Amino acid sequence: MSGAAKQGRPGPGGRSKSGKPRAGTGGYGKRRLEGKGPTPPAELRPGHPAQRRAAAAARPGPSRDTSRGTASGTGRGPAGSAAAGTAGRGTSRDRTGPAPASRYGAKSRAPGGTEMVAGRNAVLEALRAAVPATALHIGPRLDADDRISEAIKLAADARIPVVEAGRDELDRITSGAVHQGLALRIKPYAYAHPDDLMARARAAGQQPLIVALDGVTDPRNLGAVVRSVAAFGGHGVLVPVRRSAGVTAGAWKASAGALAAVPVAQAANLVRVLTGYQEAGLFVAGLDGAGDTPIGELELADSPLVLVVGSEGRGLSRLVTQRCDVLTRIPISTAAQSLNAGVAASIALYEVARARAAASR
Repeated sequence: MSGAAKQGRPGPGGRSKSGKPRAGTGGYGKRRLEGKGPTPPAELRPGHPAQRRAAAAARPGPSRDTSRGTASGTGRGPAGSAAAGTAGRGTSRDRTGPAPASRYGAKSRAPGGTEMVAGRNAVLEALRAAVPATALHIGPRLDADDRISEAIKLAADARIPVVEAGRDELDRITSGAVHQGLALRIKPYAYAHPDDLMARARAAGQQPLIVALDGVTDPRNLGAVVRSVAAFGGHGVLVPVRRSAGVTAGAWKASAGALAAVPVAQAANLVRVLTGYQEAGLFVAGLDGAGDTPIGELELADSPLVLVVGSEGRGLSRLVTQRCDVLTRIPISTAAQSLNAGVAASIALYEVARARAAASR
């Protein structure tokens, strides 16, 4: 017998020359082997995640309810439904979504919800505006730049710690924003309670004057309103928790430091808080282009007052409009469709302050 036969070299057919089954055929010839056919869809492949999700979705109601429980954070579904738990957790991450886009410089959210201002110009502007901060992060081996020197000096004057951080650390805390080796960690703002605004007016022996914002989403408008409230003797600003601007670095900059003197309160439900103000004796006046009363003729100006300002595009919401005791307007020419929320609030506060000064004489 030849060496090839002794070594089991494959011969023609389904067996080698030695008579043993040919390797890789199971003892059958190539022509007798059948293919497995086309690849089935992912939902039909045993063990595939898509197949497990489809099987979990096809189960009776209790399994689907448990899967929803997993999405809410339990982290484990029923026996044999690990894939359903994975899908639930994915849904939870999708709901969270990315951090909101910046309206002031390069802004991001650091781990833990702290706001970060990134970029040399943005950080320098924030420090010049005396935005409360907890740390100035500086990257290593930066090129000579007057902005960096001034930022370090301003931080030192404000007793803000200066921390050296590597590039990877700066990328992480700024969520990948263009930081140019400089990032400022903003101190979280402590919101007041809506009742604190009335208590502030009582402590000063004055008639309450509160500005409520309905649907104003630009932090710069919030800062401008706070600045006007401080200028015309108001006692605070009320904003909704959702779908509204919050106190950010942009709001601090626009307020020109007025946020340090004027409290901002948050309302989980704006209509409910306005109702509570009315029950406490305050009147609610809404700024509306279709209002019947010009702001200069508002008889309630010298009374305890909540002035509600809506967004420039949509104005006041329907429920807030129904809650108002009176709708007042700012007379403008037909060439202007509407006024910026910050500008409208400033004009209205000036007219209220003027009426109060006339009534006190």
